[in-house]
Amino acid sequence: MGRERLSSRWRRPLPAWTSDHRFGLAMIIASCLVSVGVAFAGPSVVTLKLGPRIDYLPPWYLPVKWISLGEWVVVPLLWAGLAVGSVGLWVCWRAVNGGWRPNHRRLFVLGALLSTISCLVPPLTSADVLMYAAYGRLQVLGMNPYDITPAEIFRQVYDPVLVWTEHPWTDTPSVYGPLASFSQWLAATLGGENMHDIVFWLQAFTLVAFLVSAAAAVRLAHTDPKLQTRVVLFTVANPLMIWGVLTGAHNESLSVVFAVVGLLLFRKYPWAAGIGIGLAGTVKVSMVLYGIAMCWGYRRDWKRLLQLVGGAAVPLLIAYGLWMPNALLAAQRNTGYISPGAWGLWGLWALTPIIGDPLARQVVTTLGWVLLVVFAWMLSRVLPWRLVPGEYQTADPKHDPLTITVRTTVVLCTAWLITSPWQFVWYDLIVWIPLGLLSASRLDPIMIWRGAWLSIAWVTGRALNFGSGMHAVETFLRQNINVAAQYAVLVAIVWWWWSWGHELPSVRALRRFWVREHAAASG
Repeated sequence: MGRERLSSRWRRPLPAWTSDHRFGLAMIIASCLVSVGVAFAGPSVVTLKLGPRIDYLPPWYLPVKWISLGEWVVVPLLWAGLAVGSVGLWVCWRAVNGGWRPNHRRLFVLGALLSTISCLVPPLTSADVLMYAAYGRLQVLGMNPYDITPAEIFRQVYDPVLVWTEHPWTDTPSVYGPLASFSQWLAATLGGENMHDIVFWLQAFTLVAFLVSAAAAVRLAHTDPKLQTRVVLFTVANPLMIWGVLTGAHNESLSVVFAVVGLLLFRKYPWAAGIGIGLAGTVKVSMVLYGIAMCWGYRRDWKRLLQLVGGAAVPLLIAYGLWMPNALLAAQRNTGYISPGAWGLWGLWALTPIIGDPLARQVVTTLGWVLLVVFAWMLSRVLPWRLVPGEYQTADPKHDPLTITVRTTVVLCTAWLITSPWQFVWYDLIVWIPLGLLSASRLDPIMIWRGAWLSIAWVTGRALNFGSGMHAVETFLRQNINVAAQYAVLVAIVWWWWSWGHELPSVRALRRFWVREHAAASG
């Protein structure tokens, strides 16, 4: 009887408010306004110091001496705001699955407004944007950011921009692609010798790319109201991405925008789609996952595949071969890092006393690559198929190159995100956009769960000396609760795959696949 009562309790329907879009949207708006309010209050342990303001350009905030919010005010406020926003996103997701079909243009406008106001105040919790500005400043001064670090300059001479950079990356050369470096140079050129103005231009570039990416994805979902709503909800109205990408002024959207435009052109103009993914790769090398997915989509059409590869080769060869050849080597510096909020941290703790820190890091990073393949297989077995709208000659999504590409992108990028020892919430943008073009699945709430904990864990991400009490709380939250939450993501996907038949790769399955591919290519 006890087991029956427990089972029936789990089967009870959730309260009505958990699928009411009004509650969900109110929570998303409240979440964004909390972060905007904290940033507008001025510099604090979570709000960046941008130096003197010499004009009326954003980011706007109250004079420093008006309000001084302590760490036990701003940090819990942001924790609560992110929790509320994450629940709001989940509620709206349930509302969409329950039949909510809003005017997607109005929803887009709401999301765009939330996104825009989040870029009119100073960045929060991550000093990465200050490093972008520093790399741009080095280029303006005629130096190579891939060879020289900001600290090498400001330790010798005073510089009005470099002096405002923060640890821990001041001694690290740039790891970004040539096009990202160009955006940093352009911002530094427009902003002059003022860090505040340079940050404004970097925020503007990030915002524009974010909005264009979302608009292009909505265009991909045209004629399907449910997909249009999903795309808007997962992009411009997504509090986790507004927080992760825009509030921190990260450059993820600069790479994603070219890839999404490439997807928009994929069916009709494979060479143009290739140029798009090639440009994306000149911002961040991780966009190679989109390129692999595109190639897989055209694997049955060699003519279009060659056009795609040829188009991608043009910007890549120009950027990495002629323009900034040392940028590709610089990008490899990211491959050995283990963040204190990822699954690899516990592995590092367990292995270091036995084999030492250097070897332990190698084992963890190698295991990450192995797990990527394992989880990509699992996701490929369980992720639903849904035809991406548009002009196509087949009703079978498994024979449509764009649908194959979008689904494969979600599979590869999700597997990479959850198994990488180096994890941050702003990286998730590469999954949220194509995920909106698929049917609802367990992966949606899994990504919300993952993003919520990563966001909360990195509210105290700046390399500052917090008070002893706050330091203890934030360290326990990031390195224990959050890491446990990331392991829960891995367990949830394994359970999903297991409950759906736990299909394993086999020689027989490979033969069947080869026969189907040959028949499809011949037909």
